[in-house]
Amino acid sequence: MRIAALADLHCNNTSHDIMRPLFEQIAQSADVLLLCGDLVDYGLPEEAMVLAKQISSLKIPVLAVLGNHEFESGKQDEVKKIFSDAGAMVLDGDAREISGVGFAGVKGFAGGFGERALGPWGEGMIKSFVHEAIAEALKLESALARLRSDKRIVLLHYSPIQATVVGEPAEIFAFLGSSRLEEPLNRYPVTAVFHGHAHRGSPEGRTKNGVPVYNVAMKLLQHVFPERPAFRIMELPEI
Repeated sequence: MRIAALADLHCNNTSHDIMRPLFEQIAQSADVLLLCGDLVDYGLPEEAMVLAKQISSLKIPVLAVLGNHEFESGKQDEVKKIFSDAGAMVLDGDAREISGVGFAGVKGFAGGFGERALGPWGEGMIKSFVHEAIAEALKLESALARLRSDKRIVLLHYSPIQATVVGEPAEIFAFLGSSRLEEPLNRYPVTAVFHGHAHRGSPEGRTKNGVPVYNVAMKLLQHVFPERPAFRIMELPEI
């Protein structure tokens, strides 16, 4: 199975000419496509329709999670439905199996990493912020627990480790992911993790348990691998 992964397309009303050749390359290169959030720019249904046209043209399974940009206009439910109607499986604490490979996905949330992670103490607003990250981690854990596949692939938008956000200004690390998302990855056997959000981060890192984590933000891939198409390919051996 050849898995293509991509995030942060930030598709808008003028993206037709960019998306068409990109998705043609994906169709020729992959058996499954993962879209890891920030698929549209301002969270508008008309932006989603541009991308949905490309998704519907693919003959391969497409799995996706939403990113923070999908929530910008408060129309995330409409955007999600447009993607679903186009044939994408939009995961939000859900688990799917394709040809013996399990997939689990959530958007994730921010909060920081390791000893510098924000704790649920003080004002109610801070507690709510931290509880959002905890809730996303619990959804991920629930999805992984439902999978019985030997190989498990995780889709996120926010990063579960600090290594793949390095390259961004250190002051915003805490807003690019949360190590709470790493906890389920260390409790369940996971083959690989894909995320986006950190456009100027690092292309890959590993969890404490050695699971590879890939940052597939489109701008990052274009910068680090300018000679390649703007998506990452991972090939899994036959099961």
